[in-house]
Amino acid sequence: MKIITISREFGSGGREIGKRLADELGFDYYDSEIISAVAKKSGLNADYVTMHLSDHGWQNVPITFRGTIGSTAYIQSSKIELLLAQKRVIEEIAALGKDFVIVGRNADVILQGYNPFNIFVCANEESKLRRCKERAPEGEILTDKQLRRKMKSIDKTRAKTRVLMTGTSWGERGSYHLTVNTGGWEIKRLVPVIAQFAGLWFGGQA
Repeated sequence: MKIITISREFGSGGREIGKRLADELGFDYYDSEIISAVAKKSGLNADYVTMHLSDHGWQNVPITFRGTIGSTAYIQSSKIELLLAQKRVIEEIAALGKDFVIVGRNADVILQGYNPFNIFVCANEESKLRRCKERAPEGEILTDKQLRRKMKSIDKTRAKTRVLMTGTSWGERGSYHLTVNTGGWEIKRLVPVIAQFAGLWFGGQA
């Protein structure tokens, strides 16, 4: 079984890379599908689960971490339960034994026992701003200043959640097998090269 995890800065195009890479390799793809599975298992409204498990869901909540979740972390228990449910869903996906690409959700750490190929996607600020504007939800019009604040806030939230759930640092280069800087590139041009590199990496693990 081959697993590829995608961690990414907000606006860098990591989700698009993940979907295109899965299509290129013929792998299954998981992103929002995980949210739906958690909602179904929890018996909760999907919108509620999305709100609490999204990268925006931890904002304005003080989090500290010293060894275990329960030691000095303060956060609503319902959110912790949803994160743990999400972890279980990811583990169940891996247990199916099929090749897949998964975006975000600290899957690189959760699935480390499966020896996944871990990618981190980043970009310069100008490229991220442009991509955010091009892919903005209908009706969302933000200034560059507002977008910069949003990018910083979401990435900070991702970092906090990773520390809380795994005790590791988000974006630390030693945690990934490949770092992709999408600045100035069309995603569709990068994907075949990433797929080739991934194939070589998996071949070297045999």
